[in-house]
Amino acid sequence: MGLMTSRERFLAACRCQPVDRPPIWIMRQAGRYLPEYRQLRSRYGFLELVKTPELATAVTLQPLNRFRLDAGILFCDILVIPEALGQPYHFKDEGGIEMDFRIESPDQIDGLDANGVGERLDYAIQAIRMVRSEVGDRQAVLGFGGSPLTLAAYMVEGGCSPTFARLKQLFWRDRPNYNRLLEKITRALIEFFLLQIGSGVDAVQIFDSWAAICPAHAYDEMSLSWIREIIDALPRSTPVILYAKGMAAHSRMLASTGASVLGIDWTVQLSRVHAGLEEPVALQGNLDPLVMTTEPEIVESEARRILEDMAPFPGHIFNLGHGITPDARIENVHALIETVEGFACR
Repeated sequence: MGLMTSRERFLAACRCQPVDRPPIWIMRQAGRYLPEYRQLRSRYGFLELVKTPELATAVTLQPLNRFRLDAGILFCDILVIPEALGQPYHFKDEGGIEMDFRIESPDQIDGLDANGVGERLDYAIQAIRMVRSEVGDRQAVLGFGGSPLTLAAYMVEGGCSPTFARLKQLFWRDRPNYNRLLEKITRALIEFFLLQIGSGVDAVQIFDSWAAICPAHAYDEMSLSWIREIIDALPRSTPVILYAKGMAAHSRMLASTGASVLGIDWTVQLSRVHAGLEEPVALQGNLDPLVMTTEPEIVESEARRILEDMAPFPGHIFNLGHGITPDARIENVHALIETVEGFACR
């Protein structure tokens, strides 16, 4: 096996092909743990960073410039889709996000406009082209979006919720309008993903962040059927990473969507997930993000445990089991990357 570029290594792992070592990238790579990001945030609001292509490009490149990562993910936000549909959002003074209004009636669902979503998200597409131009063929570039269920949860609840009761009641009490809402979100996501792919991303990740609110028997109908529709609409040549937090026990159902890669949180052993799959599917994960707040030697030990566990199997992309936290230590990121870089596949 010859020396692989980061991009080649990442794409080969997505397809369960041999690699010289596991590729590594870090979910939510840019953020408050980076001083260069904090410096930008002192001058610009979050949404200004997202919606200004030059700034979004700069933030996307920050971790790639500092660390030897194999892939970078576009700096954006999953809630740009509801906003493009006609439901804006903002950040509350006390922290957290809030939709400008919540979906409470069929008329409000009717008022969501899925036509021209791509034009309204052109700032993200411009940023992808800029990032691709900067990294060339050296590293992989990832696009992303929230799952229809996850976006609907914010839209119906008006923000985050401890129970997401309103969304679940909509599903149980008014299935036609639940379906109409998710149809519009799905249509917007397909357009957005196709534009991302056409603008140069190597793969897309779907974040089904609130998947665990679903009863197991209803998960396919509430969420996976819509994800399956999205994946079916995308070119087979582009890997799709599906991350469904808290749903690793349903890995066969997740794989049934046609996703190339399953992102797995830190609550399960990756080799056991691999053993439970019927078809070859790459796995991404799954270091507990809080390990990154400890010491470099702990990071090395925990990372090596995961690497050894997955060493016999092709198709492992090393990542955290969720997004990196603001209190992660930079020296721990260096230790993590050095540990993965030093681990040769057998």
